[in-house]
Amino acid sequence: MTRDQRFWRLLTLVEDYYTTGERTAGDPPAVRFRGASAPADAPAAPAPATTDQADAGAADSLARVAVEVAACRACRLCGGRTSTVPGEGASQALVMVVGEGPGREEDRSGRPFVGPAGQYLDRWLAAIDLQRDANCFITNVVKCRPPDNRDPLPDESRACLPFLQRQIRLLRPRALLSVGRIASQVLTGRDAPLGALRGQVYHYAVAGSPHSLPLVTTYHPSGVLRNQSLRRAVWDDLRLLQRVIAADGDSPPATSASAPG
Repeated sequence: MTRDQRFWRLLTLVEDYYTTGERTAGDPPAVRFRGASAPADAPAAPAPATTDQADAGAADSLARVAVEVAACRACRLCGGRTSTVPGEGASQALVMVVGEGPGREEDRSGRPFVGPAGQYLDRWLAAIDLQRDANCFITNVVKCRPPDNRDPLPDESRACLPFLQRQIRLLRPRALLSVGRIASQVLTGRDAPLGALRGQVYHYAVAGSPHSLPLVTTYHPSGVLRNQSLRRAVWDDLRLLQRVIAADGDSPPATSASAPG
């Protein structure tokens, strides 16, 4: 069996596991949808597939994105990762939460937002009747941990952006919530401080689709843990998000967000 055959066999196992929760006895364990290290013999991916490439020949899926993320070698971050962190949550999500990148605990577990900041984020979501695995999907702009938890560099964000765009297109949530400066700048396409970006609703153009989604920005949970004076601003942003969700397609006046290429 060639390397390509093994890779696509693994992809099939992952998709079966994601949809049925089962795999054939004796088969190797499927790559976890919530993050995995790339198989040792996985073919190197010179760059993430564009939306058009992903749709060519076979239907796209969240599981397919996760497998391609695990095999990706498109930027320097792949060299220091323990696990990739594609994201997790409900397949029919009301809200998609987007952070900047995995931290140490996320890199170890393959799951997004699992440390203290993640627990704090869960409390934020619960305050407006949202919950991961029930009606949210949580992910990051980059799917591998930047060294020493530094900010993702622009070329790293660009390399990973097609994965995020595919996830958004597949999920089609009712709204997007970006947490932190990097994620908010990437999704709005604006190089401005977070304090200047938050407090309004943007329209995020879905790649490969005529549709757009409302986008609300707010501070990152880790930043609020360090600076509790930001709590009021976060609560205002969450209430804005709640109004957008309740509007169900008739959201408050929105500001256009240019989706970066």
